[in-house]
Amino acid sequence: MEKRAEFLKYYDALIEESDIESIIATLKSGWLSRGKVTNEFEEKFKDLVGAKYAVAMNSATAALHTSLICAGVGEGDEVITTPLTFAASANTIIHTGATPVFVDIDPETKCIDPEKIREKITDRTKAIVPVHFAGHACDMDKIMKIAEEHNLFISEDGAHATYTKYKDKMIGSIGNTTSFSFYYTKNLCTGEGGILTTDDENIANMAREVSLHGMTKNAWNRYGKKGSWRYDISYPGFKYNMTGLQAGLGLAQLGKLECMQERREELARLYSEGFKECEFVRIPKVKSYTRHAWHLYAIELEIEKLSIDRDEFIQELNEMNVGTSVHFIPVHLMSYYKERFSYKEGDFPVCEDYFNRTISLPFYPKMKDEDVKYVIDCVKYICDKYKK
Repeated sequence: MEKRAEFLKYYDALIEESDIESIIATLKSGWLSRGKVTNEFEEKFKDLVGAKYAVAMNSATAALHTSLICAGVGEGDEVITTPLTFAASANTIIHTGATPVFVDIDPETKCIDPEKIREKITDRTKAIVPVHFAGHACDMDKIMKIAEEHNLFISEDGAHATYTKYKDKMIGSIGNTTSFSFYYTKNLCTGEGGILTTDDENIANMAREVSLHGMTKNAWNRYGKKGSWRYDISYPGFKYNMTGLQAGLGLAQLGKLECMQERREELARLYSEGFKECEFVRIPKVKSYTRHAWHLYAIELEIEKLSIDRDEFIQELNEMNVGTSVHFIPVHLMSYYKERFSYKEGDFPVCEDYFNRTISLPFYPKMKDEDVKYVIDCVKYICDKYKK
């Protein structure tokens, strides 16, 4: 087939004039760091997901770490999560002094398998970090039931789940806390950024202090007319706060989030229909209990039917000017985790099998229908070229 002239990026954020105007307005407001603009973003985001409180931070990593601190997780504790995630989900457990305990994934949703969580619970288990993979919700009823039975804290990793729904609830209003990401590639982009949502006022108050050096509340306004230069340090906290500039971009992105979500759903439909009859490709499955946020569109290759492996397939796509990614290299196969915890290949077979097959295809609201068609045609062409 004929190769397109221009390289199709794996991802390109939808930044429009409204986004630029919002940042300019923030600059003119004078609230460049944490302040009124960030507070407004928090209010609108918590309303979006149906949570009582939201604390904006500089990343989902910061929110995940803060969440575990608020849960009292520390030295000697264990926290259960999945190996199919970005390293931050596990790294933040290490940062508290606790031990990450991995559980394999459900073969259909790619989220943590609730049936396998029970097997890993010990008297040291303090929390569970479910990861809503690619925008598909975890089976939260089962996970919440396990947590209630064993008095465990639920710190949801919602980095992929802005706009994901579980049954009649938005992700962000179910567990004790949820951590969202607003990194450049995410469904809602602030460049870098994240937010922690919760219905617990005590957690929200503690999160605000932990994420701003441990300073007592209202410290952000200490230079204002009604502020005070006096403050106290209640906890040796971190510099995790979101800036006003990030929040300004976030406010503009919130205003078009529904439109971007609808476009993601349309792109996913185009991909799925295009691959429906392709014997070499498995398309994502969506359970009836979720509204998928479609952060990623990741296919699985029937590599047994091909004479090349996944990595070679990616190279072939690259030669056709199609950018891709892989989500994710399983955390337990990273050198730190292998060396410290003696993890090895074969420990989580469902996760590892998925990793060896998966390719994340270009997927973002700026894509045109013809871009999707080109990617589908390229995948089919390569499959036909290398079929056994």
